[in-house]
Amino acid sequence: MKSETKTCQNCKKEFTIEPEDFDFYAKIKVPPPTWCSECRMQRRFMWRNERALYKGKCSATDKKVITMFDPKTPFVVYEHEYWWSDKWDQLASGRDYDFSKPFFVQFRKLLESQPLPNLANSNVVNSEYGNHNADMKNCYLVYASYKNENALYGSGLVNCRDSVDVYLAQGIEKSYEISCSAGLYNVIFAHDSDNSFDSKFIHLCVNTNNSYGCVNLRSKSNFIFNKPHTKEEYKKEMQKIDFGSYKILSDIRNRFKIFSLKYPRRYASIIKCTNVSGDMARNSKNCHHCFDVYGNVEDSKFAIHAVDLKDSYDGYGFGGVAELMYEGVDSGINASRNKFTVFTHGCQDVAYTYTCRFSFNLFGCVGLKSKQYCILNKQYTKEEYERLVPKIIQHMNEMPYIDKKGRVYKYGEFFPSELSPFAYNETIAQEYFPLSKAEAKSKGYSWKDPEERDIKPDIKTEDIPDHIKDVKDDIVGKVIECQHQGKCNEQCTEAFRIIPQELEFYKRMNLPLPRLCPNCRHYQRLKQRNPLKLWHRKCQCAGTQSDNGIYKNTIEHFHGKEPCPNEFETTYSPERPEIVYCEECYLKEVV
Repeated sequence: MKSETKTCQNCKKEFTIEPEDFDFYAKIKVPPPTWCSECRMQRRFMWRNERALYKGKCSATDKKVITMFDPKTPFVVYEHEYWWSDKWDQLASGRDYDFSKPFFVQFRKLLESQPLPNLANSNVVNSEYGNHNADMKNCYLVYASYKNENALYGSGLVNCRDSVDVYLAQGIEKSYEISCSAGLYNVIFAHDSDNSFDSKFIHLCVNTNNSYGCVNLRSKSNFIFNKPHTKEEYKKEMQKIDFGSYKILSDIRNRFKIFSLKYPRRYASIIKCTNVSGDMARNSKNCHHCFDVYGNVEDSKFAIHAVDLKDSYDGYGFGGVAELMYEGVDSGINASRNKFTVFTHGCQDVAYTYTCRFSFNLFGCVGLKSKQYCILNKQYTKEEYERLVPKIIQHMNEMPYIDKKGRVYKYGEFFPSELSPFAYNETIAQEYFPLSKAEAKSKGYSWKDPEERDIKPDIKTEDIPDHIKDVKDDIVGKVIECQHQGKCNEQCTEAFRIIPQELEFYKRMNLPLPRLCPNCRHYQRLKQRNPLKLWHRKCQCAGTQSDNGIYKNTIEHFHGKEPCPNEFETTYSPERPEIVYCEECYLKEVV
């Protein structure tokens, strides 16, 4: 079969379906997509709320709970423990399939009537202020994370301890302002750096210790802005810098940002992989357009935040020993043949499910645990189920759902965004595809305006002490104005509070108080990573230097004095200022 060019239903741009894509769609028995991969990703993201939390009540027990569902929406919410119990009938909301209405209309009605867990957490201790977490202890405002202790204000943490303000990190301890890094101890301000300790402001560094303001170091110690020092010299120079001052720290951040642009970047962070395109990938093979791949991902495409995944397409939060997965969000864990799923784990042969667990052969179901052969939460025999599902698929094609913008949803499309329980700016779509309210509305997406609040800060931004030594303990619990004052597009909460363990961390680490609320700080870390998108580019090594003349090579490369002929797919767009080298040229300069 040849490749085929199609026009995306959503953005109207052309996209290509390759022969191997057709093979995959045939294997799982779905039609080819009518949306391009980027629009499909954005549509899935609109079904995952990580950071928007509300105070609500359990519909069964009347107990006060923290929930990801706005109490003003029509959804039935149970506290987590009650939802997992046997005290309620999972099939009470079940209904017959109505062939006079589109499938997605019926699914939305079921979604509104079936009880949903207040948060997507499991085994969290003193960590109720967070979402999509598992095995957490003493964590606060941490999201989408696993096996962490004493962590504050983070997202995408795995096996981290005693750290604050972190995004996508694994195995870090006593660290601050970290993104896309692993194996750090006592490090502040690090991006895309691994296995380093006792360092400050490092980027693209590996096995680096006692270094400050460095880029592209490998197995080095006592470096300051990429210049070597003796141990004594390094210690003497560091004693001159007071990192406890907000002004000094801000000046260093600006200086380091400019300094880092003088050094080449690797076209992608793809390590110990074979035939992989994307970024932030480890120990995987035969994967394309995949990002944040943590290992053992094979023969997959368009997967993000994936681990232990095989033969799967189009997912966010995919894997955990899973295969033949398609168009899903937060799905997997000992799963196979899952299609169009949200927050579904331990299931086999399911399609169009939301919050289902350990079940088999479900179609269009919500909130079921350990069930099989159910359609719209109604129980069927195996024979009845197998007769009815093909008829429903045919009906979905003959009577498709059509949204407000005229986009057609037949069988094979993910859930329409306008049926999501969440507004666009409550979801991770706003994090990775930021829109203004007007832009979101023009695309047919819902938007949640901030609640009217009469916030009267106890402390204005400009009145926060510059130095942590001047901060008194009574600041704990006071309302502090966010520097953005809600004028940004970053889910700003306008004000924030300092909690006791946070203040103790800042004082112990000699770090000043932040000026932004946790959400705005999260968005600043997001800006450090590249987009989930690829551009075809050439290596910028021009022979003895970069093609813009800023960086001078330190060693001869395989292409001599001629420009490097290598081309690649990279997350660095052509108009960006960074110097981007191919793998060979980058390693020649760094290793």
